[in-house]
Amino acid sequence: MKKTTLALALAVCAGCFHFPATAASFLIERVRVFDGKKIQADKNVLIVDGKIQDSNFKGKPAADVTIINGKGRTLLPGLIDAHVHAYKDHELPLLYGITTQIDMFTNVTQMKEINEKMRKGDNRERPDLISAGVLATAPGGHGTEYGMSIPTLNKPEEAQAWVDARLAEGSHFIKIVIEHGSDKRPFNSLDTTTVKALIKAAHVRNKLAVVHIGNLKEAQDALAAGADGLVHLFNDKQISDKDMRDLVNSAKRKHAFIIPTFSVLESMAGIKEQDVLADKRMTNLLGKVQMQALNTPFGARPDPDLLNVPKMMTAAMHAAGVPILAGTDAGNPGTQYGISLHHELASLVDAGLSPTAALASATSVPASAFRLKDRGRVANGYKADLLLVDGEPDKDISNTRNIVDIWKDGERVTAQREQKQQEVSRQNAQKNLLVEIPADGRISLFSKEKLASPFGIGWHPSTDAPMAGKSSVNIKMLDTAKETDAPADAISIAATINPGFAYPWAGLAFFPGRQPMEAANLSAANTLKFRVKGDGKDYSVAISVQGSYIPLSVRFNTTSEWQEVVIPFSKFKGLDASIITVIAFNAGPQIGEYHFEIADIRLLKE
Repeated sequence: MKKTTLALALAVCAGCFHFPATAASFLIERVRVFDGKKIQADKNVLIVDGKIQDSNFKGKPAADVTIINGKGRTLLPGLIDAHVHAYKDHELPLLYGITTQIDMFTNVTQMKEINEKMRKGDNRERPDLISAGVLATAPGGHGTEYGMSIPTLNKPEEAQAWVDARLAEGSHFIKIVIEHGSDKRPFNSLDTTTVKALIKAAHVRNKLAVVHIGNLKEAQDALAAGADGLVHLFNDKQISDKDMRDLVNSAKRKHAFIIPTFSVLESMAGIKEQDVLADKRMTNLLGKVQMQALNTPFGARPDPDLLNVPKMMTAAMHAAGVPILAGTDAGNPGTQYGISLHHELASLVDAGLSPTAALASATSVPASAFRLKDRGRVANGYKADLLLVDGEPDKDISNTRNIVDIWKDGERVTAQREQKQQEVSRQNAQKNLLVEIPADGRISLFSKEKLASPFGIGWHPSTDAPMAGKSSVNIKMLDTAKETDAPADAISIAATINPGFAYPWAGLAFFPGRQPMEAANLSAANTLKFRVKGDGKDYSVAISVQGSYIPLSVRFNTTSEWQEVVIPFSKFKGLDASIITVIAFNAGPQIGEYHFEIADIRLLKE
C-alpha cells in the first residue's frame, strides 16, 4: 500500500543461461499430514528436486536421501497469506512458514523483479509473490494517498486499456477499489458502471478481479458487479438478518470468495494481536522496528464490539460454503508479515471455523481461489513448500507456531530462521547510545539566527510535500517587544493546509539524530512539555520511529492565552523511545489556515 523501492541484485550476462540449483532429496518419515484438506496419519513424504515426488512413499529411500523424523509432528503445505502489501521485509514471512503471499498493491518495479526470479526458479529465500501490482481506483481515490503517482481511471471506456496495461506490467490479477471513506476523510470512488467494466475487462483476459470494500453497501455493489472475491470484510457492531442473508446468498450465487482480514480489522478496532505478541517463539524473529509496527494498532482504544459483524459474517459465509481465505493485510499498523497469519488463523477459529477449515483457508483454499495449481497441497507433483510443526494444529490451531522446519522449493529455511533469531538477539542487546538530554530538558534553543537544539540536526519546517502534498508553512521568531507575555524563545508558525495528500500536514519538526531520519535513543526522558498559544484550533504532536511510515500522534488544543501542555510518552501508543527519528508539531489534516506560537519545548523525566 505504501511508497517504496526494492533493489534486488540480479546477475545478468549476455550469452549465459541461468540454471537454478538442484534442491536436496529428503524423506519425512511417519508424519501426520494435513494435505490441504484433511489429515492423513503416519505417512512418508518423499521430496526430490524441489517437488513432492511421493506423498505416500512406501519403498526404500536411496542412499543420498536425508531422513527426517516426523513422529509426533504434522506436515502442512507452506502457508499462503491471501492479503498483504509486500513492500518491505521480503524474507520475514518465510521464517514463519508463509511460502506464498498474495499482494494487493505494491511497487511495480519490485513486482517485476520478483516475477523474474520466480520464472527462473530462483526465489527460494523469500515467499513467492502473486501480485495485483497497481490497484484500480478513481482520481483522488483510496490508494492515491501514499505519496506516489499511480494510474487512475473514472469511466468505463478506460477499463480495458487500464487492465491490459497492468497485465503488461506483470500483474497476476486485478484489484479494484470501492471505498468512499468516512465523513472526516472522504474518498472519490469508482462508480458501479466502471467497476463492472473493469471486472469484465479482467475476465476477457482470463484474470481474476477482486474488490476492496469498506462497508455493507460497497460489499453488495462489488458482488452485484461480478467480483470474484472481496478482499476485506468490514467492522460494525450489528447487521440485520436480512442484510446478512442477502450478502451471503449473493456471494454464494456469484461463486465469490471472501478474505475477512481480521488482523487489520482488529487493528482498526484498537485490538492488539496479544496471542502472538506474548509468544516468544513468534517474537524472537522481530526486530524493534517490526515489533513497533505489530504493537501499534490503528484504533485509539479497544472496541471489540466492532468485530461483531465480521465474525458473524465469516461464520455465515463459511456455513453457506463460501470459500474463506486467510489474509492479514500485513504492511499496515497493528500487523506484521508472517507472524500475523498465525494470529489470523486463531481469529478465524474464534469466528467459527474449525481448526482444519482454518488450515485449509491458508493452504488449499487460496491456492484454488487464485488458480495456483502447484501449491497449497501435500500431493504428488506439487512444490515442496512445506511447514513441519510439533503437535496437531487441526485440533489446536496455535500448534502452527510450534515450528520445527520450513522448506521453500525443497530448500530448508532453518538456517535463515536461526540467523534472524541471532540478529534480533544482538539488536536487542545493543541499544542505541542514550542521548544525553540537558539537565533542564530544553530542546528548543530558538533565536533570530537559528532554530537551534542541544543535539541532533535540529529543527526544520515540515510539510506533506514529500508525499506529493501541497501544504505550506512559514516560521519566524516572535517579536517579544510587541508580545510581552511571550517566552523569550517563542516562534510563530503559520500553516496553510491544502488538498493533495490524504492526511495533509505542515508544521515544525525536530530531528534528534545525527543525520536526517537517523534514530536517537531518547529513553532518558518520558515526558514532552511545551508552552503554546494559538487560534483555538486543534494541533498534533507526531513522533516517528525508525522504520515506520505512520507517526504516533497526540492532539492538543490552543487558546488565545499561553498555556503549558504536558504529554507523557505513554500517550503515544506503543512508542519505543530508543528509536525516535522525528518529533513534530503539526497543523492539519483539516483544510484551512492555521496559526500557533510555541516555546520552551522540553524532554523530561517525570
